[in-house]
Amino acid sequence: MTALVDSAAVRLQTADPVAAFKWIAKGSVEDPARVEQVLAAVTADAVAAEIDPDYVRQVFADQIAATEGVEYGRLSQWKLDPAAAPTAAPDLSASRSAIDALNKTMVTEIVAHWQLLRSPDCVADRDEAVDAVAGARGFDPLYRRALDFATRSYCQPAI
Repeated sequence: MTALVDSAAVRLQTADPVAAFKWIAKGSVEDPARVEQVLAAVTADAVAAEIDPDYVRQVFADQIAATEGVEYGRLSQWKLDPAAAPTAAPDLSASRSAIDALNKTMVTEIVAHWQLLRSPDCVADRDEAVDAVAGARGFDPLYRRALDFATRSYCQPAI
């Protein structure tokens, strides 16, 4: 499950350049149209892969909420310390392209781990993967909380 959790972590890391763009553009963190576009795409990918689209939609809703949480965290840091705020940011389209590619990777990983994600062993495996990935990536407390939140719906044992 480490590859899935690592993909989620890399996707979370897009929050910094996105927050920088939004800081400079004075844009809103929340973008309901973009969220719906992402959720529709991953739901369609789940249907095509013949896995539960509602499950995939929930996983990505958590991922998006966690990413927004990191963005809000960065914006609040910069609000309180304007000298630390970015003065340049990559174009939002570059981040969105990276996010779209990571979404595809994550759906592929969900398909590959479908049986594990629905097994009683899932929680322990997920927790181990989150610890390993957060440590390897040197996540600060904000990113660690976000990774925990992003992965909270991964384990849903089959009934």
